[in-house]
Amino acid sequence: MNAGLNTVPVVKKSLFSSWKEDVGCVFQRDPAARNRLEVLTTYPGVHAVIMHRLAHRLWCSNWRYPARLIAYLMRLLTNVDIHPGAKIGDRLFIDHGACVVIGETAIVGQDVTLYHGVTLGGTSWNKGRRHPTLGDRVLIGAGAKILGPITIASDARVGANSVVVQDVPEGSTVVGIPGRIVSDQPVNSGEGGINLNHHLIPDPVGRAIACLLERIDTLEARLETDGRLEPDYQARYFSNCSPASEICENDCAGGKQHFS
Repeated sequence: MNAGLNTVPVVKKSLFSSWKEDVGCVFQRDPAARNRLEVLTTYPGVHAVIMHRLAHRLWCSNWRYPARLIAYLMRLLTNVDIHPGAKIGDRLFIDHGACVVIGETAIVGQDVTLYHGVTLGGTSWNKGRRHPTLGDRVLIGAGAKILGPITIASDARVGANSVVVQDVPEGSTVVGIPGRIVSDQPVNSGEGGINLNHHLIPDPVGRAIACLLERIDTLEARLETDGRLEPDYQARYFSNCSPASEICENDCAGGKQHFS
């Protein structure tokens, strides 16, 4: 599971260098960004990340109260709650920056993208590691919840509003409640190896319904052939059915035959 997982920067950079990268990465992942001044002054996700880097250094230097105070003030200002103990890699981008929560023992790799409403939460009141670890170039869709000391390996994608409570292999796509792996094939990456097409995900429910429709159609055809159904039963059924979706027309075998 840890293959290809790089959870924290190897080289400790200056705050200025990290801040510069935090601002620069926005232009790769948000086409609405126009210039650095706009990003620096109007992007709450950027504000939260750059101030977290300061708070985290204070936290690691055992200046715990000032670190927590900075995190609290940033939550008031940005609506993003990042515990100063969380380890954040380079070029984290929090798009829109609303209602994002990152817990104390969370570890976030490099070039990660989080959309609004994401929670990296814990599932235990015990001290120790209780929050998720995200690999490099992970993308978490809006409203998704990643809970517990699990690992989302590099290049994985989590669909919007999913609830993930188990490890996710490298390059996989997860959707649903609870989150299930619907693709274990890495998707084509965009600029910088980051794929932002989080809307292009499989529909496991639609595929399951299509399989059921095809199975029912096969069974009815067999019953009709054996004389246990009236002749032309399927044809008469489909003649009174108006397809309301692509599943009816394209995935149901009988529908494809009778609607064409």
